[in-house]
Amino acid sequence: MPLTFFPGAVGRVHWRCWPVDDARAAVVFAHGFNQHTGHYHRFAAGLAAHGIALWGLDLAGHGLSEGEPGTPGQVTDHAEDFAALTGLAAGSGLPLVAMGHSLGAATVLATLQTGGRPFGGVVLCGTPRTAALPATADSLRAADLPVLLVHGVDDRLAPLDPVRRWAASVPRARLNEYEDAGHDLLHEPVHRRVTSDVADFVLDPRG
Repeated sequence: MPLTFFPGAVGRVHWRCWPVDDARAAVVFAHGFNQHTGHYHRFAAGLAAHGIALWGLDLAGHGLSEGEPGTPGQVTDHAEDFAALTGLAAGSGLPLVAMGHSLGAATVLATLQTGGRPFGGVVLCGTPRTAALPATADSLRAADLPVLLVHGVDDRLAPLDPVRRWAASVPRARLNEYEDAGHDLLHEPVHRRVTSDVADFVLDPRG
């Protein structure tokens, strides 16, 4: 896979695409704090089995992207970079679903607050309580997008109860809770079930 970069909010941003022959849809993905796209080859392969391509970026300061390592960075900067990646993914002509894990979930929500994007749905994984706010719920209602939240019942980094209350305020949101699972669902024993649930939603977000 060749190295790919674009000019980002604070420096060069590294991104990857995992293409699929005869793809049916694509996910535009943002990872969590202290992660990078190299951690998601297995997730990409799981989506590919359903005919779904994956686009992802290394958030500023993470992976091969420039920025200050060891810090979460500014969500507004990440949102600007996520919007740029979305523009690249839109060139595929595939239906797009935005997805973020933890810091990436906050990034996706911040991106949606900046205006309309070419998404048919949104997936939020391990949503932090700092992003589960009335303002982000308002932006989802305004966008009128279906939303799937996937969350571990035993998540200690992003406790479930505030997310439950927040999801209840978003008309088109549904929350999938996973027993005996913590924060990093795509790297836990339940990862296959989570990937399958995400794939089903991506292929039929309005179902």
